[in-house]
Amino acid sequence: MALFGIKTKKSAQDASSSVGKKEAPTETAVKAAPTNYAHVLRHSRITEKASDLQASSVYTFDIATSATKRDVARAMHAIYKVRPRSIRIVKVPSKNTRNARTGRRGVKQGGRKAYVYLKKGETITIQ
Repeated sequence: MALFGIKTKKSAQDASSSVGKKEAPTETAVKAAPTNYAHVLRHSRITEKASDLQASSVYTFDIATSATKRDVARAMHAIYKVRPRSIRIVKVPSKNTRNARTGRRGVKQGGRKAYVYLKKGETITIQ
């Protein structure tokens, strides 16, 4: 007996009718592509290096750890209405930190960032 469910027996008639037939996939089995890509681009990365790169139409964003280049490209098109020329994704390593006042140790969480290259002359406004 299952701990959280009740097992039910199929009747012999149901079992014999399903032999040799393939079941069609249900609606829950087929995943639809998400239309909202706001979770992919977490926020723009404002650093000295990123500011220098913006002059040559390269923008830097912190992205979700599960995001792919294709997700980032679709998010850029959905949010900023531009198609990137290329995208490079870099892992940001986590770092050990120490509080100067208390001496307690901690970890600064890492993540991923994306360099988004736009065509020459294209610009976007970063919020």
